[in-house]
Amino acid sequence: MDRACLTRRAVAGAGLALIGGAALAAEPAHDITAEADFDELWTTLRDRYCFFGEKRTDWNRVRAFYRPMAIAAPDEAAFTEVVEYVLAELYDAHTHLSSPPDGARRWPPYDLLVERSGEAARVMAVKDASAAAHAGLAIGDEILAVDGRPVGRVAIELAPKCLSRPDPAADAYALNTAVAGRRAEPRTLTVRSAGKAPREVLLPLNSATQRPNFESRRLEGGFGYIAIRSFGETETVAAFDEALAELRDAPGLIIDVRDNGGGDTAVARPIMGRFIKTTLPYATMRRRQGSGLSAPWTEPVEPRGPFTYERPVVVLANGWSGSMAEGFPMGMRGIGRARIVGQRMMGLGAAVLGIRLDRTGVAAQYSGEPVYDVHGHPRWRMRPDVEVPAGGDILAAGITELRTLTAKS
Repeated sequence: MDRACLTRRAVAGAGLALIGGAALAAEPAHDITAEADFDELWTTLRDRYCFFGEKRTDWNRVRAFYRPMAIAAPDEAAFTEVVEYVLAELYDAHTHLSSPPDGARRWPPYDLLVERSGEAARVMAVKDASAAAHAGLAIGDEILAVDGRPVGRVAIELAPKCLSRPDPAADAYALNTAVAGRRAEPRTLTVRSAGKAPREVLLPLNSATQRPNFESRRLEGGFGYIAIRSFGETETVAAFDEALAELRDAPGLIIDVRDNGGGDTAVARPIMGRFIKTTLPYATMRRRQGSGLSAPWTEPVEPRGPFTYERPVVVLANGWSGSMAEGFPMGMRGIGRARIVGQRMMGLGAAVLGIRLDRTGVAAQYSGEPVYDVHGHPRWRMRPDVEVPAGGDILAAGITELRTLTAKS
């Protein structure tokens, strides 16, 4: 949908009006592309988005508020921006454009996790090896402004416009979106540390330390350590098998999924299968059914590999462990093969479904199938077995827990 296309259709409509006479001329020429695609998006989410019960979003109000904007969008870029706003009304980091354009808002948390402190945003966690970490931002710092604009004002602008009543979760989402900045753009934060004057901190692009997706080694005391930073690559399964073979004699194993944004169950499930000898359930799931949710069904994991690792296992997680990197520790705990050590995870509680709008081709994903542990507890409310305070050494805590487990085994 571009300006030329709209112009051609408007011209064609005017020609038909001239041929048909005054009766047709009363109908103004307009393009139906955006109108039809907006209705497709809104209806699909109305019928299939799974967390309306958890949100305070008035979905009918969303239609009334944004549909005129979509219809008036002069080109595809403007229409895509309206879609971005519509998805943000659900304040769900799992629900967003599939391929956001440069300049679109990053969904949170990006490299900082913040909470409101008056009109400022107090830093509660900093992602390891990120631009924010390299710039020296620390827990307790207060962010006063983003690119010269007060962070509280930016958060108000980003807050959902169609809530039935206020929701602290929506406010937190908007505040974290504000400090995350825009895709493909650096940002400057005005930061105040305790006892110091405010300072400007530039967070450039591409300054984060690039770490490999997969690492393994032995720790002091002979424990095995495997870090998985994405479940999105099928090669990870073979890499894990090779590492596990080398660590087969380790008295305990740490699997680190910190800063892992998720991936595919087809990668995580075979890894879980290396720790059991019989097929076991690791999760339950549901989906939208009318105005509610379907009955749950069970997701199993099957044993796999030339041997089963039976010694104690600890899984490390943090606030940037998301989606399948939440499902993996939950599943390992569910099959009785691991303890979770770290901090509360991102809270992405559902498998995502995709939608590609028929006319513009704009693509998005949304939370479609909520996930629960084997006891029926929601994944988005899951907490570690051993919770490490903000700023604490998660790896050290994991080693301590593993020593305790091996002493008992």
